[in-house]
Amino acid sequence: MTNGLQKYKYLFLDRDGVINIERPGDYVKYISEFIFEKDALNALSMLASCFEKIFIITNQRGVGRGKMTMAQLHDVHAYMLSEININKGKISGIYCCTDTESISINRKPNTGMAFQILEDFPDIELSETIMIGNSKSDILFAKKLGIYSVLVGDKYPTEDEIYNIADAYYENLYKFALSLKSGDNENNKK
Repeated sequence: MTNGLQKYKYLFLDRDGVINIERPGDYVKYISEFIFEKDALNALSMLASCFEKIFIITNQRGVGRGKMTMAQLHDVHAYMLSEININKGKISGIYCCTDTESISINRKPNTGMAFQILEDFPDIELSETIMIGNSKSDILFAKKLGIYSVLVGDKYPTEDEIYNIADAYYENLYKFALSLKSGDNENNKK
């Protein structure tokens, strides 16, 4: 990277609303319901050359609520990874929290999934990590860990405080990836 973000080596990505289209009030239960966000596969291909490791960190309460099974979730993730790999992206790991209670240490905005990654990949430095998400829980997760936070999407009205809490805002993952390639990412706030 040849811009203000060159010190970052690791990327944490939320899934729903970042990589795939979120299903408000529902869950992605089947491969047929998993639809990539516009240009997300291109973005993941571009990001593969910018980061040493990329992880997906996702709350998947639908499993805990009995709306889907772990087998269904694994099928969806196998399909997602296959498509990412075909398009020259790379994912080093997927970390999920299926707990239903917000007090779960692993459920974002709580930080348990980050520490699972650190246990599996002790070379990771959180100070060299960016978190990209479309929800307040993603941004608050990043803030608790001292991670640079990027909000994407249009889930919140423009006057929402989350735009002031996040370190940066981009329309989507692809726009973020483009900014890294062009070096035009300074102070991108909504």
